[in-house]
Amino acid sequence: MPHIAVVSIPFHGHVNPSLELVSALVTGGHRVTYANDPSWAATVRATGAELKPYESALPKDGGTDLDQIAQLTMFLDDAIAMLPQLRAAYDRDRPDLFLYDIAGSPARLLGAEWGIPAIQLSPTMVAWDGYEREMAPMIEAMRADPRGADYYRRFTTWLTAEGSPITDGPEFMGRPDRALALIPRALQPFADRVDPSVVDFVGPLLGARAATDQWSRPAGAKNVLLVSLGSAFTDHPDFYRRCIAAFGTLPGWHTVLQIGREVPVDALGPVPSTVEVHPWVPQPAILAQADAFLTHAGMGGSSEGLFHGVPMIAAPQAADQFANAEQLAALGVARVIDLASVTADELRSTLLALTTDPAVATRCASLSAEVRAESGVGRAVTLIEHALKA
Repeated sequence: MPHIAVVSIPFHGHVNPSLELVSALVTGGHRVTYANDPSWAATVRATGAELKPYESALPKDGGTDLDQIAQLTMFLDDAIAMLPQLRAAYDRDRPDLFLYDIAGSPARLLGAEWGIPAIQLSPTMVAWDGYEREMAPMIEAMRADPRGADYYRRFTTWLTAEGSPITDGPEFMGRPDRALALIPRALQPFADRVDPSVVDFVGPLLGARAATDQWSRPAGAKNVLLVSLGSAFTDHPDFYRRCIAAFGTLPGWHTVLQIGREVPVDALGPVPSTVEVHPWVPQPAILAQADAFLTHAGMGGSSEGLFHGVPMIAAPQAADQFANAEQLAALGVARVIDLASVTADELRSTLLALTTDPAVATRCASLSAEVRAESGVGRAVTLIEHALKA
């Protein structure tokens, strides 16, 4: 029985995109181990994989208000601490293949050390031809910051000490030997300049596990709107109150409002019967029946919105969300708002303009068909099995 080792970090946006794939590999007869923080044990075991626990210092809820250099330093610190734990966990139980999240890069080092192939599972955009040249001004600005200079120095020192043939940090992270991009090609900047011999776009991976989640559309609801700011940056009670004011009395509309675990329901004030409030929702199950999606434009939500052909209102807050929001708008399926300043009236008018525009409906349907044709758990499994045979 081939042994496949998955390595990830304790963030929803890094674990959730590949859960369907892990389940399918187990069902297909592979032994799958999954290295992650013990706080994710239940999620890992639900796929049929066995947990290889390591202690992560990353914030367990995935939220952080650190700037870019501080975030990169945080991930580097975690990777350095992760490597000896992975080495100990797998030294006497070596896999035939590593599948590693982009933030689980120590698996690539172990693969090189032990002669085991390693495939990156990228939950976000991948590098393209010319990427380094186009990102050079941003990287030089980071290197000019003493904290950034220290980050790059420490990264190179670590890679050199571990015997990596690649000692440049950005190249090590961004230029894997092989990668499966768990996103739609439509969300990838300069997709025509991505090397097809290295990267295959297979996402989003939605299947049996997502289908088991249930949500029933209320009787009499002509239209359904899902409002979700993801899992990390959800502490926005004032924004939720504006959403209730904007959509709660909108004729024919039923709103599903996910508020996370930081905001108590009683902080929202009066909630009409046309709005249901939850700390967490089965997002794919709702999107399959929704008519609109107000999203923070994380890669997972953006991908699922495209898959289900749902017009989106994008309210980005951090990281790749701003680029995703711009890409969704450029694709003709979304409008971008400023979460901090948008008014209830503006929210309402944006929703109505978006959902009554025939051009948006046409683009949503076209992109949904395109994404469905390109994505699939079965295709991802086939690519992995070919790598095992090779």
